[in-house]
Formats: sequence, structure tokens, C-alpha cells
Amino acid sequence: MADRSDVDRVWELMEKIGICMLASRDGADLRARPMAAYFDRDSRMIYFLTDAESHKDEEVARDPHVVLAFADTSNQNYLAVSGTAEVSDDREKVRQLWSTPAKAWWDSPDDPSIRVLKITPKDAQYWESPGTVRSYIKMAAAAVSSTRPDLGDNVKVDL
Repeated sequence: MADRSDVDRVWELMEKIGICMLASRDGADLRARPMAAYFDRDSRMIYFLTDAESHKDEEVARDPHVVLAFADTSNQNYLAVSGTAEVSDDREKVRQLWSTPAKAWWDSPDDPSIRVLKITPKDAQYWESPGTVRSYIKMAAAAVSSTRPDLGDNVKVDL
């Protein structure tokens, strides 16, 4: 089982960053698109609101394996979460997740084209760096000295 502090750090990074690239398989191709995530740490679930006409539900029906890629470039923190996805027409969950970002895509939570995309995370990997300036200094020093720079932590976590 993963170290509790590593699991907590994964959830903290996801919640802080909020927007991710959701990658799914479309036949032999991979497709990624930016999505606003909603988190339920207690149930260990990640949710998205999506549109029935977006083709994600067809992709997930064929292959439910997805990757969520989060990036906090200002702090040089990155996170990739692997898991399985499921699309539902849970109207109560749509209303529960309804928020300002959703209003950019739909007029109300009663729009019949809104679907819930539920992700069950399996594992995650995160990279934390000491920050952009310090990282560049370490890379420059490593290039001159022919060593590898220490650019922070890289941790794989089973969720």
C-alpha cells in the first residue's frame, strides 16, 4: 500500500491544479483534451461533466482506460493519474457538480446532453521540482559538470 503522505500529496496536487488533459483511446489513436475536474477524495473518485455529443462516451465504452495529466508549470509540479472511466446520465450528480465552469458549455444542469464522466484512479506518478529558476541553475551546473541534475522528487503511488 502507498505511503499515506504520498496519496495525500496526489490529491492535493489534483485539487490545486484542477484542470487536466484527459487522454482516452480512439481506436489505435490517443486523444487528449482539457477538462475541469471535480474531486471526491472520500470516495476516491474524480468526476467531469461532459457532453453526450463529444464522443468520449463511445471511446470509454470501447476502452475505459484513461490518463489524466495535470501540470502546475509555475511551480514545476506535474502529475499523471491512470484509471478507468465510466459515463453515466446521473442527473442528480450533474446537479451536484454544476458550477460556474459548466455554464460556459451548457445553459443549466437540466440540459439533457450533459453526462457525468467518473474516473476510478488506479495509480499516479508525480514530479515535484524546486522551481523553475532553481531547476535551470541545476541543469546548467549539471551540463557543465557532466552530472545529472537533482530536479526534485518523482514518486509513483498506488491509489
